[in-house]
Amino acid sequence: MANILHIETSTDVCSVALTSEGQVLDHNENYEGQTHATLLSEYVQNMLKYARSRELKLDAIAVSIGPGSYTGLRIGLSESKGLAFGLDIPLIGVNTLQLLTVSTMFNHFIDEDKVLYVPMIDARRMEVYTAAYSPALEAIIEPQAMILDEHSFKDLLSQGYTLVMMGNGSTKAQTVITHERVRFIDGVKPVAVDMLALAERAWREKDFIDVAYSTPLYLKEFQATRPRNPLGKQLETNN
Repeated sequence: MANILHIETSTDVCSVALTSEGQVLDHNENYEGQTHATLLSEYVQNMLKYARSRELKLDAIAVSIGPGSYTGLRIGLSESKGLAFGLDIPLIGVNTLQLLTVSTMFNHFIDEDKVLYVPMIDARRMEVYTAAYSPALEAIIEPQAMILDEHSFKDLLSQGYTLVMMGNGSTKAQTVITHERVRFIDGVKPVAVDMLALAERAWREKDFIDVAYSTPLYLKEFQATRPRNPLGKQLETNN
């Protein structure tokens, strides 16, 4: 067991947790959205202060590396890299889709024989970041960006699997996927306290990411949206 500081900023939730010997000692969370840049450093300092008060030496930093919000992932990974470098301790990368899956398995009992977990993180329009995992976290469908329609996951459903879908992208799936063996679990969000099991496994296996060169798991290239400018269009027309 290790003393680990966990950072999760992949969606609109900003959260940090401190764990030791497999137990959550303290944590901070904010669900209001767009707060990562202002609250993350404060939350980290709260956890470091708590660790010092208990004379705990951190063994590793764990950070959710995506997929998810481009801005949130960059902020979280940058903060984590700085901490790992400054404290000279390893950096653990936690896949956000696996994090949603583990959180669902630990908190919701699914009484099905052939079940797969399908986490979904909102992208744009009908697109989500998703994957399909067995209860042993074997990737039946590798993480990818997917545009949802009525045919999504039909191959798995035809094989008799029950699909458990969760995450902030699953609300899109509810509008197009209506199969009787699809279960939707509402309210599952990626948060730092739920990173414990995955981070502890990575620590035992010494599965660390590079402090200098690691990057978030974006799954697709960032596309900036240009704001509409009617005045600019008018000026261009006049010219």
